[in-house]
Amino acid sequence: MPHIILASASTIRRQLLENAGVTVDALPARVDEDTIRAALQAEGAKHRDIADTLAEMKARKLAERHPSSLVIGSDQVLKLDGEIWGKPETPDAARSQLQRLRGRTHRLVSAVVLYDQAKPIWRHVEEASLTMRSFSDGFLDDYVARNWDDIRHSVGAYQLEREGARLFAAVDGNHFTILGLPLLPLLNYLSQRGFIPA
Repeated sequence: MPHIILASASTIRRQLLENAGVTVDALPARVDEDTIRAALQAEGAKHRDIADTLAEMKARKLAERHPSSLVIGSDQVLKLDGEIWGKPETPDAARSQLQRLRGRTHRLVSAVVLYDQAKPIWRHVEEASLTMRSFSDGFLDDYVARNWDDIRHSVGAYQLEREGARLFAAVDGNHFTILGLPLLPLLNYLSQRGFIPA
Protein backbone atom coordinates (compact mmCIF):
# COMPACT_ATOMS: atom_id res chain seq x y z
CA MET A 1 0.00 0.00 0.00
CA PRO A 2 1.32 3.49 -0.78
CA HIS A 3 2.29 6.06 1.81
CA ILE A 4 -0.64 8.52 1.96
CA ILE A 5 -0.31 12.18 2.89
CA LEU A 6 -3.23 14.44 3.71
CA ALA A 7 -2.24 17.96 2.64
CA SER A 8 -4.07 19.63 5.50
CA ALA A 9 -3.77 20.72 9.11
CA SER A 10 -7.49 19.96 9.57
CA THR A 11 -8.06 17.66 12.53
CA ILE A 12 -11.51 16.66 11.32
CA ARG A 13 -10.32 15.63 7.83
CA ARG A 14 -7.59 13.49 9.35
CA GLN A 15 -10.06 11.94 11.80
CA LEU A 16 -12.54 11.16 9.02
CA LEU A 17 -9.88 9.21 7.11
CA GLU A 18 -8.46 7.47 10.18
CA ASN A 19 -11.95 6.54 11.42
CA ALA A 20 -12.48 4.91 8.02
CA GLY A 21 -9.31 2.85 8.53
CA VAL A 22 -7.04 4.89 6.23
CA THR A 23 -3.63 5.65 7.73
CA VAL A 24 -2.37 9.08 6.70
CA ASP A 25 0.32 11.56 7.63
CA ALA A 26 -1.29 14.99 7.88
CA LEU A 27 1.00 17.81 6.78
CA PRO A 28 -0.07 21.42 6.29
CA ALA A 29 0.43 22.58 2.71
CA ARG A 30 0.80 26.28 3.58
CA VAL A 31 -0.61 27.87 0.46
CA ASP A 32 -1.89 31.45 0.48
CA GLU A 33 -5.58 30.60 0.27
CA ASP A 34 -6.80 34.19 0.56
CA THR A 35 -4.66 35.41 -2.35
CA ILE A 36 -5.58 32.44 -4.56
CA ARG A 37 -9.29 32.81 -3.74
CA ALA A 38 -9.23 36.57 -4.42
CA ALA A 39 -7.43 36.11 -7.76
CA LEU A 40 -9.91 33.45 -8.89
CA GLN A 41 -12.88 35.57 -7.82
CA ALA A 42 -11.46 38.55 -9.74
CA GLU A 43 -11.38 36.32 -12.84
CA GLY A 44 -15.03 35.35 -12.28
CA ALA A 45 -14.30 31.72 -11.36
CA LYS A 46 -17.25 29.65 -10.13
CA HIS A 47 -17.35 28.53 -6.51
CA ARG A 48 -16.81 24.88 -7.53
CA ASP A 49 -13.67 25.85 -9.45
CA ILE A 50 -12.34 27.85 -6.51
CA ALA A 51 -12.73 24.92 -4.09
CA ASP A 52 -11.19 22.56 -6.67
CA THR A 53 -8.22 24.86 -7.35
CA LEU A 54 -7.48 25.35 -3.65
CA ALA A 55 -7.59 21.57 -3.08
CA GLU A 56 -5.27 21.03 -6.04
CA MET A 57 -2.78 23.69 -4.95
CA LYS A 58 -2.48 22.00 -1.54
CA ALA A 59 -2.03 18.54 -3.05
CA ARG A 60 0.47 19.77 -5.64
CA LYS A 61 2.64 21.57 -3.09
CA LEU A 62 3.15 18.45 -0.99
CA ALA A 63 3.28 16.09 -3.98
CA GLU A 64 6.26 18.03 -5.32
CA ARG A 65 8.07 17.48 -2.01
CA HIS A 66 6.92 13.84 -1.65
CA PRO A 67 6.64 12.49 -5.21
CA SER A 68 6.57 8.84 -4.14
CA SER A 69 3.55 9.38 -1.87
CA LEU A 70 -0.14 9.51 -2.64
CA VAL A 71 -1.28 13.03 -1.67
CA ILE A 72 -4.84 14.08 -0.83
CA GLY A 73 -5.69 17.77 -1.10
CA SER A 74 -9.05 19.08 0.06
CA ASP A 75 -10.70 22.44 0.52
CA GLN A 76 -14.07 23.97 1.18
CA VAL A 77 -15.72 27.30 0.36
CA LEU A 78 -18.99 28.84 1.46
CA LYS A 79 -21.27 30.59 -1.03
CA LEU A 80 -23.95 33.14 -0.16
CA ASP A 81 -25.46 35.72 -2.53
CA GLY A 82 -22.74 35.00 -5.09
CA GLU A 83 -19.96 35.74 -2.59
CA ILE A 84 -17.28 33.20 -1.65
CA TRP A 85 -16.32 33.23 2.01
CA GLY A 86 -13.15 32.20 3.79
CA LYS A 87 -12.38 31.58 7.44
CA PRO A 88 -13.08 34.45 9.87
CA GLU A 89 -9.97 36.25 11.10
CA THR A 90 -11.42 37.63 14.36
CA PRO A 91 -14.31 36.87 16.73
CA ASP A 92 -16.04 40.01 15.40
CA ALA A 93 -15.69 38.70 11.84
CA ALA A 94 -17.17 35.35 12.96
CA ARG A 95 -20.09 37.14 14.60
CA SER A 96 -20.68 39.21 11.46
CA GLN A 97 -20.62 36.11 9.24
CA LEU A 98 -23.11 34.29 11.45
CA GLN A 99 -25.40 37.33 11.54
CA ARG A 100 -25.48 37.31 7.72
CA LEU A 101 -26.16 33.56 7.64
CA ARG A 102 -28.87 33.68 10.33
CA GLY A 103 -32.30 32.70 8.99
CA ARG A 104 -30.91 32.09 5.48
CA THR A 105 -29.74 29.21 3.28
CA HIS A 106 -26.14 28.98 2.08
CA ARG A 107 -24.07 26.40 0.22
CA LEU A 108 -20.88 24.60 1.18
CA VAL A 109 -18.69 23.33 -1.65
CA SER A 110 -16.05 20.71 -0.80
CA ALA A 111 -13.40 19.50 -3.23
CA VAL A 112 -10.82 16.73 -3.07
CA VAL A 113 -7.90 16.18 -5.45
CA LEU A 114 -5.58 13.17 -5.46
CA TYR A 115 -1.96 13.24 -6.65
CA ASP A 116 0.15 10.17 -7.43
CA GLN A 117 3.76 10.37 -8.63
CA ALA A 118 3.43 14.19 -8.35
CA LYS A 119 0.60 14.24 -10.94
CA PRO A 120 -3.16 14.77 -10.47
CA ILE A 121 -5.04 11.53 -11.07
CA TRP A 122 -8.53 12.15 -9.64
CA ARG A 123 -10.77 14.95 -8.38
CA HIS A 124 -14.28 15.33 -7.02
CA VAL A 125 -16.47 18.28 -5.98
CA GLU A 126 -19.69 18.10 -3.94
CA GLU A 127 -22.13 20.67 -2.59
CA ALA A 128 -24.47 20.83 0.39
CA SER A 129 -27.21 23.30 1.28
CA LEU A 130 -27.63 24.49 4.88
CA THR A 131 -30.31 26.68 6.45
CA MET A 132 -29.64 28.48 9.72
CA ARG A 133 -32.39 29.14 12.23
CA SER A 134 -33.12 32.61 13.61
CA PHE A 135 -31.13 32.62 16.87
CA SER A 136 -30.84 35.58 19.25
CA ASP A 137 -27.92 38.00 19.43
CA GLY A 138 -27.31 36.82 22.99
CA PHE A 139 -27.00 33.20 21.88
CA LEU A 140 -24.72 34.29 19.04
CA ASP A 141 -22.41 36.24 21.36
CA ASP A 142 -22.15 33.31 23.79
CA TYR A 143 -21.62 30.83 20.95
CA VAL A 144 -18.72 32.78 19.45
CA ALA A 145 -17.10 33.37 22.86
CA ARG A 146 -17.31 29.66 23.79
CA ASN A 147 -16.21 28.30 20.42
CA TRP A 148 -13.82 30.83 18.88
CA ASP A 149 -10.73 28.58 19.09
CA ASP A 150 -12.51 25.96 16.97
CA ILE A 151 -14.69 28.01 14.62
CA ARG A 152 -11.84 30.25 13.46
CA HIS A 153 -10.63 27.28 11.39
CA SER A 154 -13.98 26.87 9.59
CA VAL A 155 -15.59 28.75 6.73
CA GLY A 156 -18.83 30.26 7.99
CA ALA A 157 -17.59 30.21 11.61
CA TYR A 158 -19.32 27.02 12.70
CA GLN A 159 -18.70 23.31 13.08
CA LEU A 160 -21.77 21.18 12.46
CA GLU A 161 -20.17 18.24 14.27
CA ARG A 162 -20.07 20.25 17.52
CA GLU A 163 -22.21 22.94 19.12
CA GLY A 164 -22.64 24.51 15.69
CA ALA A 165 -25.44 21.98 15.07
CA ARG A 166 -27.61 24.19 17.29
CA LEU A 167 -27.41 26.99 14.70
CA PHE A 168 -29.27 25.04 12.02
CA ALA A 169 -32.87 24.42 11.06
CA ALA A 170 -32.18 22.17 8.05
CA VAL A 171 -29.31 20.51 6.21
CA ASP A 172 -29.46 18.99 2.72
CA GLY A 173 -26.33 17.17 1.61
CA ASN A 174 -23.76 14.57 2.52
CA HIS A 175 -22.49 14.86 6.08
CA PHE A 176 -18.85 14.31 5.06
CA THR A 177 -19.11 17.03 2.42
CA ILE A 178 -20.33 19.44 5.10
CA LEU A 179 -17.34 18.48 7.26
CA GLY A 180 -15.01 19.42 4.38
CA LEU A 181 -14.05 16.12 2.73
CA PRO A 182 -16.16 14.18 0.19
CA LEU A 183 -15.16 10.96 1.92
CA LEU A 184 -17.27 8.27 0.23
CA PRO A 185 -16.22 9.03 -3.38
CA LEU A 186 -12.60 9.26 -2.18
CA LEU A 187 -12.73 5.90 -0.38
CA ASN A 188 -14.39 4.27 -3.39
CA TYR A 189 -11.67 5.54 -5.73
CA LEU A 190 -8.85 4.52 -3.39
CA SER A 191 -10.38 1.03 -3.13
CA GLN A 192 -10.93 0.65 -6.88
CA ARG A 193 -7.32 1.60 -7.60
CA GLY A 194 -5.94 -0.72 -4.91
CA PHE A 195 -4.47 2.13 -2.86
CA ILE A 196 -6.33 0.79 0.20
CA PRO A 197 -7.60 -2.76 0.82
CA ALA A 198 -10.88 -3.40 -1.01
